[in-house]
Amino acid sequence: MRREEFRECVQKKPLLLDGAMGTVLHGRGIAIGECFDALSIRNPALVAEIHRAYIDAGADVIETNSFGANRFKLAEHGLEGEVTAVNQAAVTLARRVIDGSFKPVLLAGAIGPLGVRLAPLGRVTIEEAQAAFQEQITALTTASPRGVDLLIIETMSNVAEVKTAVAAARAVAPDIPIVANMTFTRDDRTMLGNPPDDVAAKLAALDVDAIGVNCSGGPAQVLRLITVMRRIAPDMPLAAVPNAGWPEQIQGGRVLYPATPTYFADYTRAFAEAGACLIGGCCGTNAAHIAAMRQALDMPASSKVAVPIVEVVERPRRGTAVADEPTHLAQAFATNRFVITVEMSPPRGIATQRLLEGAHMLKEAGVNFLNIADSPLARMRMSAWAAAYLVQKEVGLETVLHFPTRGRNLLRVQGDLLAAYAMGIRNLFVVMGDPTRIGDFPEAMDSYDIVPTGLIHLIKQNFNTGVDKSGESIDYPTNFVVGCALNLTPADPEQEMKLLRKKIRNGADFALTQPVFNPQAAKAFVEQYEATYEERILPLVAGVKPLYNSRNAEFLHNEVPGMIIPDEQRQRMRDAADEQREGVLIAQEIVREIRPFVQGVYIMPAFGRYDLVADVLDILRESA
Repeated sequence: MRREEFRECVQKKPLLLDGAMGTVLHGRGIAIGECFDALSIRNPALVAEIHRAYIDAGADVIETNSFGANRFKLAEHGLEGEVTAVNQAAVTLARRVIDGSFKPVLLAGAIGPLGVRLAPLGRVTIEEAQAAFQEQITALTTASPRGVDLLIIETMSNVAEVKTAVAAARAVAPDIPIVANMTFTRDDRTMLGNPPDDVAAKLAALDVDAIGVNCSGGPAQVLRLITVMRRIAPDMPLAAVPNAGWPEQIQGGRVLYPATPTYFADYTRAFAEAGACLIGGCCGTNAAHIAAMRQALDMPASSKVAVPIVEVVERPRRGTAVADEPTHLAQAFATNRFVITVEMSPPRGIATQRLLEGAHMLKEAGVNFLNIADSPLARMRMSAWAAAYLVQKEVGLETVLHFPTRGRNLLRVQGDLLAAYAMGIRNLFVVMGDPTRIGDFPEAMDSYDIVPTGLIHLIKQNFNTGVDKSGESIDYPTNFVVGCALNLTPADPEQEMKLLRKKIRNGADFALTQPVFNPQAAKAFVEQYEATYEERILPLVAGVKPLYNSRNAEFLHNEVPGMIIPDEQRQRMRDAADEQREGVLIAQEIVREIRPFVQGVYIMPAFGRYDLVADVLDILRESA
């Protein structure tokens, strides 16, 4: 197919692409570590069966099983010398299936990223990368009896790599149609930080015939992204090829994608109305998704279908207003959804299994956020940044990172903020931190350049507007949600209120409180603050600390500053036959009493007893 024919074809009506190959192969029993591309030679019947299913489902275009069939990727399996054989086998196999279907189906050569870093970020030169692409594309376009009809360069995160692949393709086949698709992270940016408007402008400037988005998240994100790209490149044909939502790893190592065929069908019409002329599915989709999309595309134009609405906010350029989506925590506060978060401490060594197992258990118990403490009690532990990142990645729960100012100068504070944001950590709890004299290394440096109120101001007024402390650009604005510390039952309520108001004026979004043992006094503090300043108090996530035994209760009351446990509760712990159960009952009573005037609970289990957290949460399920 010539480029002009392709343009005319997609202008008439949207073409339906096929769905995933890799995740379907995995679902058929092929291990993740195997070379999927080599299956066109080693197990052609299985690959042919998948091609045939997509054609029967109504696909107008199927892709060759060659996504990773370049010399770098094949080298991982000892097949770097088989590039031509693997790619030509993929084309020949797919052609045989198409010819046997007696349907007018186009064949696209699938070209994925090389899997290596290109210079200057890596050691592979542009010339080496272009040679690798050219080797693969030559095999795809010259396979017997007929090469591919078009090329789809997909799942790219580096525009420079796309440009290199396009140059290789044009050197081999000047008139072949090329579709260039990028993939985006949850933040609507590529892995290298490019927003969709920037990507659209750069892709449209290349010698390609369509641009778009594949992989990434689910249909909702891809619709949002192509809407932005359409505004930037209105004359360029668009492709929309989403995953079946964000994947979730379950026990046993299996990966599940949540989006159903019906959900994809709803978005198919929305893609078409947004200007997409190439529509298909990526990871997690199968023939059922494509069949549902075929039915949606074939419905008469007059048919009434609920089309999802997408609202696109223009993304500011460097160092301007906040651009990223609100975090789940921010959304919970905005919609008055009750927050349940639990404090977890990073491990004292490098083993993370217990941390992750505990996080999984808490998620199953109904916890919707996790607080990751930073060196609590000045004890040496793994970096809280790393622990928060692992929890978010492996468990799928958004974290609140504790960010102490103690022990950090301004350089480190700002560098750590950038690091946290780059790792996807968006919620911070700003505190002073525990003095090193009480911890493992009492001789360690204990100074600081900034106090919590100043750090809140730095984050909200500087970083969230795209500049550092000195006013220099940090490339893009962050979108941190910042919590502050609060004692709802302080010895000096007036002073605590003044400090809280200062934190609010500096931009605090919410407060995590010290453990509440006197709900009536806590409620009185809230009412007094609102009456004094004639304004609503910020969202409160109230601390709840289940007492472990009577000795624990006495220690907290007598040795921990600011923690006062009423005599009645301490007596109950002394008299209890089952002290742990009594501690849970007291915590449940506290949760029941504070729930009307707080927006969440922040549970701090003693000694990592996360099972007791689940018991405390039973009261929330009962009252739901």
